[in-house]
Parts: sequence; C-alpha cells; structure tokens
Amino acid sequence: MGNYTISGETFKQRQQSVMLEGIVEEPVKINYTDVGSGPPIMLLHGIPTWSYLYQSVIPELEEEYRVIAPDLLGYGWSDQRDRFDRSLHVQANMVVKLMDELGLDQVNLVAHDIAGGIGLILALNEPERINKLVFSNIIAYDSWPIEDMLVMGHPSKKNDSLQDLEAFLTKAYEEVFSQKEQLTDTFLQGIMAPYLHEEGQLSLVRNAAALNTNDTTTLTPKLSTIQHPVLLLWGTKDAWQPVETGERLVNDLPNSTLIRFNNASHWVPQEIPKEFTAEIKKFI
Repeated sequence: MGNYTISGETFKQRQQSVMLEGIVEEPVKINYTDVGSGPPIMLLHGIPTWSYLYQSVIPELEEEYRVIAPDLLGYGWSDQRDRFDRSLHVQANMVVKLMDELGLDQVNLVAHDIAGGIGLILALNEPERINKLVFSNIIAYDSWPIEDMLVMGHPSKKNDSLQDLEAFLTKAYEEVFSQKEQLTDTFLQGIMAPYLHEEGQLSLVRNAAALNTNDTTTLTPKLSTIQHPVLLLWGTKDAWQPVETGERLVNDLPNSTLIRFNNASHWVPQEIPKEFTAEIKKFI
C-alpha cells in the first residue's frame, strides 16, 4: 500500500449524494462512498476530517466487504449550511437514516475520534443495527474536546483568513502524525479541502462548537451494558486521545479487546493503513 491512494478531488468525485429527511428540521444532503460487496462495514471519521481519512483503507476492505463511508453532517462534502445541529446525537440519527436509505438492517461500524461517541450512542440506543464495533483513538468520558478544537469552535474563528485556517489545520495534522511519510502533500491538501472555502470554514467552526463533553459523560454509567464485540485499535503516541482512554474503555466494555499500535499517533487509518485494515478483517 502506498502513501496515498487517490487525491481528495478524485475521492470526492466517486462519492454519491442523497437528501435525507428526519435528521434535523429540513432535508439535508449527505455525501458518501459505497463500494464493494459482502458484509457491510460503515467507516465514520472525526474532526477536523471527512471520510477521505479512510482513503488508504477502503481499497483493501472493498475486496471482501461492502464499504460505506459517509461524510458526517456539516463535514466534508455533506451539507455545510449554517442552519442545523451537529451534535453527536444528530450524527447518530444520520447514520440510522442513511442505513435505512441504503436498505441496511445492520452494519459493522468502524469509528475514529468523535465518531466513537456516535458509535457508543448507536450501540446503546440502536443495538440491533450494529453487529461489531471497531474504535480507533476515540473520544469517551471527559477526554474531549481538546484545546485546539475549543479554539476552533470560538465564534471569532469564522473571521480568520482561509490562509490562517490552512496553517491552523496543517499544524494540527503535523503535530499528531507520527508516521510523517504518510502525511503527504496530496493527503494533507485532500483532507483540508472541504474547509478551505467560506462556507466550509464556517461549517468547521460550527462543528467544533458542537463538541460537548456531556454527550459522552452521560454514556459512562451505561458502557457496561454494551454487549457488542468491540475492538479498540489505539495509536499509543496520541497526545489528543491518549491510550489511557482505551485502557479504561477495555475495562468498561465487557466484550472488548485493546490492540496498541506503538508506531502510530492519532490518525491511525492513514498512518498505518495496512496494520489497521488487517486487524479489522481478523475481527470481522
């Protein structure tokens, strides 16, 4: 597997779009990748990314699975209008509505970063819709939001220049990428592209402002009731979501296993896609 598979623009062109109702007060556009055939796997990204985070993983998985990778509401090339809630509960509702639209009764869910909170919500509120869960350096408890995202969510950030935003995001990636050769110019430009225009910049500010610790602290007492098989894949060099969070989760989730990647930081799907994908295939 090379450093990257395709550019952000090529990845975007492969996406499909659908208007979904019943998520917020009005229909919203969701962009998603839907490739391959076999047991369905849904890949959920975090912040400040979009489904392009999985661009090195999808080619390996689509050989054996149907891979669905949506852009969360307000993220990537999904609806970015400044007129709806972007909370984790809304995102979980989006996942269910997209599954309904695609005729999927159940999926294996792979979640990174804030999408881990979405996965936990789904496991608790829609348990029959989830088969197995894979969590990669996810938020939980009160491990979030990190300082960078609190800064990003301040209303004043919408007045920054696009050059300032690009510098902010570039620094955020560079600081928590341990496999530096995987942070290619192509990947970096692709992962930032949806936010380097006026509407995208404001949408990213709103996404960051929607990060609410209460979304996961309220789940903490219920974690022991989650019966799904859970695989925790954790880059141990992550300063944003440290491995201690994974170690706490493996104690609280009764049917879980933790695998530590000592050669990765936060962006595990892009840093070590081969190892990441191999563990997912073994687990599912």
